[in-house]
Amino acid sequence: MAASAKGKAKIHPLQDRVVIRPLEETETMRGGLYIPDTAKEKPQQGQIAAVGPGRYEKGERVPMELKVGQRVLYGKYSGTEVTIEEEEYLIIKESDVLAVIG
Repeated sequence: MAASAKGKAKIHPLQDRVVIRPLEETETMRGGLYIPDTAKEKPQQGQIAAVGPGRYEKGERVPMELKVGQRVLYGKYSGTEVTIEEEEYLIIKESDVLAVIG
């Protein structure tokens, strides 16, 4: 349930957290100028790599609405960025996901 979609690293988020693999921007040239990685904006969409079991509310577990493999939009400065086995991930709470794409 909470394994990486590519099978490299196994990540098991806790509570109501999700692990997202940010999707890279496809556009690298604007007006014929090269934009270095340091000047690019942070991606705001990604694919869910793992989901936690859900949070507890009034003694009962509330199940997660999000599923592994969904493409989602999230806030520009949301979550915590981590690198595991040379793969970039973002760990955020389910409530910080703004929308599901598709």
